[in-house]
Amino acid sequence: MEINFNKTDGLVPVVIQDEQTLEVLMLGYMNKEAYDKTIRENIVTFFSRSKNRLWTKGETSNNFLHVKSISLDCDQDTLLIKVNPDGPTCHTGSRSCFNTDYNQNFILQLERIIADRYENPQEGSYVNKLHAKGLNKIAQKVGEEGVETVIAALAETETDLINESSDLIFHLLVLLREKGLSLQIIAKNLAERHK
Repeated sequence: MEINFNKTDGLVPVVIQDEQTLEVLMLGYMNKEAYDKTIRENIVTFFSRSKNRLWTKGETSNNFLHVKSISLDCDQDTLLIKVNPDGPTCHTGSRSCFNTDYNQNFILQLERIIADRYENPQEGSYVNKLHAKGLNKIAQKVGEEGVETVIAALAETETDLINESSDLIFHLLVLLREKGLSLQIIAKNLAERHK
C-alpha cells in the first residue's frame, strides 16, 4: 500500500468503521510508525496529536479495535479501517464518537451478540436455551413467529406487527447462526439476485 504520508506533514486521517455494521466509529490520525504497528499487531494504533506519541486505542479501556481490513483512498492520503471493536469506541462510553440517535444497524450488532452467546454461553441466556434445544426447535420458533407476524399484519395493531416482526428477525438470526450462516452471506445472495 503506497500511503502518501508526506502530503499531510507525516499524518494521514483514518476513518474507523465497524466491519459488521458499517457504522463510522471514530476518526484518528496515523504516521508511518503507527501504521506499521497497526499492521504488525492487527490492533489500531494512532498517532495522538494531543499526547504527541503513539496511542493504541484501548490501551487504558481495553476496548481495542481489531483490524479486519484496510483500504486506501484514491488520493493515497486517507485510510479506511474496518474493525471489530471490543466495546464502546468513544471515551464517553458511546459505541461511536459520532453521537448518532440510534444504531441503524442494530440487527447486525444483534447477530454479533448471538454469535457471542454461542461462543461464550451465559446462564439464563435465551439464545443459549434455544441453542440447547437444537435445530428443530429453533426452526419451529421461526415458523411460529412467521405466522404470528402475518396475523399481526392482517388483524392487529402496528405495534403488534413491529413486535412480531422483531421476534421473527431475532429467531431467524438464531437459526442462521445455528446453521453456520450469516447476514453477510444472505446480503451477498440478495445482491447477486438483484443483478
